[in-house]
Amino acid sequence: MDINIIGVPIYYGADKRGPEYGPEKLREKKVASILSKHNHQVYDFGNIYVPEVKPYNKFYSHGNLKYLESIVEVNRNLAHSVYSSLKAESFPLVIGGDHSIALGSISGVSRAYNNFAVIWMDAHGDINTHDTSESGNIHGMPLAKAMNVGYEDLTNIYFEGQKVNPENVFILGARDLDDGEVQLIKEMDLNVYSADEINEKGIHIVIQQVMDRLKSKNIEAVHLSFDLDFIDAKYVPGTGTPVSLGVNIEDTKTALKMLAESQLIKSMDFVELNVLLDKNDVTADLAIHLLDWTFKHM
Repeated sequence: MDINIIGVPIYYGADKRGPEYGPEKLREKKVASILSKHNHQVYDFGNIYVPEVKPYNKFYSHGNLKYLESIVEVNRNLAHSVYSSLKAESFPLVIGGDHSIALGSISGVSRAYNNFAVIWMDAHGDINTHDTSESGNIHGMPLAKAMNVGYEDLTNIYFEGQKVNPENVFILGARDLDDGEVQLIKEMDLNVYSADEINEKGIHIVIQQVMDRLKSKNIEAVHLSFDLDFIDAKYVPGTGTPVSLGVNIEDTKTALKMLAESQLIKSMDFVELNVLLDKNDVTADLAIHLLDWTFKHM
């Protein structure tokens, strides 16, 4: 398999410094050579350009959406990079950066595939809007925007309208949802498997349920968007919004292995490694291990 590594060194969606150093940290740890061990051809496409914006200008484009203009630009460029990779029959591996970049990734996938799904592994739903968000941080909104919910500058990135059918969205590991997100889940009848449900039922059962749903829908491709805070907080000090009572490392590996072996995963985000918060590279090393493990099974 040809893998295209696309770095997106951005923190604007989180409004917390640190995740912008994630791509370079993983490169320092030889991510390309590690993935190439598994008979993959790995191409590092460098980083998507991120314009510099001073913090005092964060609300320049919108009164309740931080760094809006720059996030739109970055995601538009990322979308085309992802689309181009897929059209070249390569696997785009998008390394963040904060989770706002998933909007660009999903937009690119949406142009390449008609019937695809998104598996969102995250402690958060990331389905806020500028009306429901208390922080104005766009990394808490990209999945809503991909489903065409919210501010049109974001929902219309790359092309106008919905990027993914809400019926084809699967949120795994959620355990820190805002009231507005809970309401949207009910209104749209989204497929949500909380961390509690995963830990109670067992990861094998939950992933198999998801796979069965994908099969019943004849899904041709899956975009996997993996946020490190999917994992229980005690294992990932180097992420911006860690949440306790999450999924342990072994169950995370089981989920990634099952998904990888399905051959449905055609693109992936790996986000929210905050280098400035990490302790002795514990989270960075875990990130490398999880990527190594995932692509070993593809």
